[in-house]
Amino acid sequence: MTALAVPATRAATRTKAPIVRLLRAELRFMLRRPRTMIALGLVALVPVVAGIGISVASTSDIGGPNQQAFQGIAAIVADNGLILPVFVMLLSMAMLLPMLGSMWSADTIAGEAATGGLRNLLLAPVGRARLLAVKAFGVAALCLLAAALMAVVGIIAGMTILGGDTMLTMSGSSLPFGQSLGRIALLTVLVTIQMWGVAAVALAISTCTDHPLVVLATTLGGIIVFTVLGAISSLDWLHPALITNGWESLADVARDPMPTDALTQGVLRAACYIVIGYSLALARMVTRDG
Repeated sequence: MTALAVPATRAATRTKAPIVRLLRAELRFMLRRPRTMIALGLVALVPVVAGIGISVASTSDIGGPNQQAFQGIAAIVADNGLILPVFVMLLSMAMLLPMLGSMWSADTIAGEAATGGLRNLLLAPVGRARLLAVKAFGVAALCLLAAALMAVVGIIAGMTILGGDTMLTMSGSSLPFGQSLGRIALLTVLVTIQMWGVAAVALAISTCTDHPLVVLATTLGGIIVFTVLGAISSLDWLHPALITNGWESLADVARDPMPTDALTQGVLRAACYIVIGYSLALARMVTRDG
């Protein structure tokens, strides 16, 4: 009787770990991975390299047919350093940032399944939805960190290398320092949401395989296919369903006044992918036994 009462008492007094502690532990675990730190280092290096490259190209004394092109670059970037983070984030959305979101989603499920860590978590008395939410939070936090890091380093590198404290918009007007920072912050949020959409799809794929490279290849392959489909005008009826369709409109943050219709549609499209991706991942997790 006593032997049976002790386990029953322990089971009755067992409590769940605080969600904040779980989220903090997951984020700390992901940040300690060497490949995560390398990826964040590369993200921080991109604006610096881009700023140096633009500065060297715009100040080079090159004659011939390319002279006018380089003079045009010099006229755009001179005292317009705050445009650098916008330029870098728009350029990175073509492949770099989605690749990082896919990589982290692949590591959090398929990567742990390959090492056997996920099996132990699934066998433990923990809710599958709770486990997936913690994993998704870690991926989402890293995506936000990557976009914010690129923006901050881009601001510092732009003002240091290219100079200026205003932003020359694509409409020809100049925004003061405060509004320029607001536009960059808005672009950071929009880029992060798009990364979340890609990461959600990668998370769903990650729950179906034990090989992280399969997740990465499938997600990046899908982005390439979506990009090709988006370039075919005869498939314009399909374009609203492509997540890549809203990435070009992110450049609208550098216009004055800023159009919001395409940006809003891009956010809603990414939100749909987030809901669909997480729902598929949850459906797979609740039925997964190893």
